[in-house]
This record gives sequence, structure tokens and C-alpha cells, in this order.
Amino acid sequence: MVIIGGGAAGLMCAATAGQRGKTCLVIDHSNKLGKKILMSGGGRCNFTNLEIEPENYLSPNPHFCKSALSRFTQWDFIAMVSRHDIPYHEKTLGQLFCDNKASDILNMLVNECETHNVITKTHCTVESVDKQPDGFQLKTNQGEVQCQSLVIATGGLSIPTMGATGFGYTIAEQFGISVSQRDAALVPLTLSGHLLERSQSLAGVALDCVVSTAEQSFSESMLFTHRGLSGPALLQISNYWTLGETITINFLPKNDIRALIAQWHEQKLKQNIKNLLTQYLPKRFISVWMSDEVANKTVNQLTELDIQELEKNIHNWSITPAGTEGYRTAEVTRGGINTDEISSKSFQAKNTEGLYFIGEVLDVTGWLGGYNFQWAWASGYCAGLHV
Repeated sequence: MVIIGGGAAGLMCAATAGQRGKTCLVIDHSNKLGKKILMSGGGRCNFTNLEIEPENYLSPNPHFCKSALSRFTQWDFIAMVSRHDIPYHEKTLGQLFCDNKASDILNMLVNECETHNVITKTHCTVESVDKQPDGFQLKTNQGEVQCQSLVIATGGLSIPTMGATGFGYTIAEQFGISVSQRDAALVPLTLSGHLLERSQSLAGVALDCVVSTAEQSFSESMLFTHRGLSGPALLQISNYWTLGETITINFLPKNDIRALIAQWHEQKLKQNIKNLLTQYLPKRFISVWMSDEVANKTVNQLTELDIQELEKNIHNWSITPAGTEGYRTAEVTRGGINTDEISSKSFQAKNTEGLYFIGEVLDVTGWLGGYNFQWAWASGYCAGLHV
């Protein structure tokens, strides 16, 4: 069997198939295996999450991911990490990171492959794939290869500097398998005009918030940037956001500004509003976000219109982003190969015996926080059981 793509899903598939005694070759056009593993999680690899559920994934077929996620769970991968004595820790919201380096995870996968005699080739570019009566024939820059089973694990379009290409989608279309629209996801949102000017004046300011679209909300931190809005909350919502859609941000989700004002009034506090709010919000944010007229008023001087303005600006800031930063900074690709045309059990294409698709190349997109790695492990494992 041949696996095209030496990333998370491909290496997991190879290790699993190798363990079954299958002769396995992994080829990758890049100069090294697992580049995205190495750069993930700030170099520490957020390799899975303690709370994995099908609801953490987006797909036109929400049931497709259930089988694989139940057959190879986060606990199975954690057990593998523990067997290799890799130290790890929970950061926030169930996210598991290596204590040391992301290379610990890559080395673990490579060691698993080497133990089971998996052959790997880098700098190997596939020039063509042809179906043969007994399998497939591949022409590469390192010669021709024939195989009975072919697994496409080439990932999505995100972070092209890491070698991402649309190769997997091209192969799918070659074999008559449909591919949905692809978009950058888990990606910062950009702003324009006066919204961008406001964000630029706050670049580097981070705060906890709740950000929402019409169908989804996330409660995490956000960050103002020179291009717009970033941070975990904004990356999460980008999975659900489409161009032209409005998002709403609550900058003070754990308190109610009207209730705070009533409390300050009862306490007969005489400081102005901007000083009273500094214990809840960053000073730079307050100075930009509130008009001087309101900011310099005391509690007793606030009118009902002032309070309504504060509620709107702090709890219900609604904007229409200009776009995203695109694949250059996107962590994943939303969309991909139509899962209705792929077996959820074996990951074999329903119309082509011996052809498999796993990982990000499929139209399954996880949340930020280790969910996409778990999808890679699970889909790779399940395909490795059937090739």
C-alpha cells in the first residue's frame, strides 16, 4: 500500500497498517515528515482534547465522523503517548500539549512506523495516479510505484508555506468524487475602514469575551491586531462565519454593565465610569471604546441613553468583518471531499476499490483545541485497519 502525505493522518494510518503486517510506503513531497505537527501548538503540539464529541466537528454529514471517533478515541491516543513516556499537560478547556516539544509526537509516530517496517520517502512528488486492474500505478520524481491500496492523506490548503497543496482534491475529482467549496478556517478575521482603525489602535490588547454568529457562540479570549481580530474565540467562530455575515461580541460576559452601574450607584461611588471599569476591562480598551463624554461621567451623571450606549458597545458590539487572513495563517481548511462518497467505516471511496481518503482532505472540520489532530488519528487508524 502507498500513503501520499506524511503528516498526522498518514503516519497514523501507516503505523496501524504496518502493525497488521502490511507492506507500506509513505511518500511526501516536502523535505521532512510532519511539518504541521512540528509547528502546531506553538511548537508543543496540542495533540488531542479530553472532551471529544461529534458536535465539535463541522460537516454536511454530521454523522460521518461518529464511527471513527468512537473506534479510536482521545484515550487511545493518550495511551499511546503514555507508552512512549511523553510528558504532557492540560492547558485549558481539555487541551493537551507536550511538556517539551511537538517533535515528541512526530518521533513517536515515526518510531511506530519504523518498528513495523514502514518505508518513508521525502522530496517525492507524485506526477500522476492511474487505476490498474489490480491496484494503482504512481509516477513520481523518484520513479514508478505500484500498489494495491492507495491512501490520500495530503491535508488541506492551510499554511502553504508548510507545503500544503490541493493535490488530494485533484485526485478525488480525477476519480469522479465530488469536492465541496473550500475556505480558510480557524483563521483571524480582518476589518476595514473605521473598524480597522479602531482595532489597530488596540493592537495587542487581549480580553475574555463571547463571540457569536447566528448559529454558534464561543466563550474564550480574543486579541485585537493590526489586521483585525484574532485569538481563540475569533478563530473558533471563523469555522462558522461566512463572508458578509455579522458577528456579535460581548466584551464583559461575566458581568452586566447595567447591574454594575446600579451597584456603584447604591455604594455612592464618585469615580468616573472609565476608572470604575478598569477592574473589569483593560485601560486601553476603555479609552478607545467609550466616548469621552460618557467615560468621564460619574455614576450619578449617567443618563438612560448613556447606559444603553454602554450596553451596546460592551455587551453587543455587532460588526461585519471584511474577510479572513486566508490560508496563509489558517490552521485548517473548511470543506473538502464529499463524505457521502466515502465509507465512514473504512474511509474507502465508494466508487473506487482500494482508494482511501483520510484527515483534513475530507469535508470534516474540527474546533480549535486538538480536535483536528484527533480526527487525523482516528481516520488514519480506521483506514489502517482496512487497507
